[in-house]
Amino acid sequence: MSDPAGDRLLLLDSASLYFRAFYGVPARTPGPSGLPTNAIAGFLDMIATLVTRYRPSHVVACWDDDWRPQWRVDAIPTYKAHRVAEDPAEGEEVPDELSPQVPVIAEALAAIGIARVGAAGYEADDVIGTYGMRYRGVMPVDVVTGDRDLFQLVDDASATRVVYTARGGVRDPDLVTQAFLREKYAVASGDAYADMAALRGDTSDGLPGVKGIGDKTAAALIADFGSLAGVREALAAGDPRIKGARRANLEAASDYLDVAPLVVRVAHDVPVGDGDIRLPRDIVDPAAMSRLAVEHGLTSPFDRVATALRG
Repeated sequence: MSDPAGDRLLLLDSASLYFRAFYGVPARTPGPSGLPTNAIAGFLDMIATLVTRYRPSHVVACWDDDWRPQWRVDAIPTYKAHRVAEDPAEGEEVPDELSPQVPVIAEALAAIGIARVGAAGYEADDVIGTYGMRYRGVMPVDVVTGDRDLFQLVDDASATRVVYTARGGVRDPDLVTQAFLREKYAVASGDAYADMAALRGDTSDGLPGVKGIGDKTAAALIADFGSLAGVREALAAGDPRIKGARRANLEAASDYLDVAPLVVRVAHDVPVGDGDIRLPRDIVDPAAMSRLAVEHGLTSPFDRVATALRG
């Protein structure tokens, strides 16, 4: 694997980070715009911290152009159904004080010069998966997220890992490698994690999983039979190692298991284009940054990002 001049790609799960900032950063005194700014300020501080710590050469703020793609809902209708706003036309339920901050975050990224990339019909996870595979073996890749779904991308051979913020935030994250997956989940690779996740399901995403199968049982099945496909082949062949209630539950979940991999696995072929994703060494649009800083009372967070870029 080449690593020219210490290149490193940082893929930001933007919504995961700005939701965390919204809930983790106390309310701030609004600027002249009157908008709440805790999510914006927290998001900018996260960028400053990540750039300072990991010194990436390339950064993409991956965006949910479609947080609940229809093709996933068609496969599993319960997918993220509990997160839909009361008025389905409004999409995902987002706190009233966060909604107006999201467009400002997009403007801030443009002013800084960090590529913001989404794609119609795809989630940010799919954009992350596409860039992760595009640059696998080209440079090390760090995926910054609080979502364990993206553990499926972990691959030591290509130095692809997850900077997992769910517990310690960006200042004290878990660095998820294959060793972490083995220790925490008893699976050997990102691929095995995806298979385990399909079997286990995930209530936070509306994925039912197989009745009676949690992390440990799912991991043991993957270890015994090599993959989810291997489990299903053994089940169909009447392998005596799968018996009793476990066999009955797996057979009852056959329709779910037909479609679960499609929903659980992130896409690798999203049309993200060939835009420049290099991280600038200074703010690319100082006038826009200054305007945003004044309007929203964000001078200090922007200054921290500028300092981090200059390194």
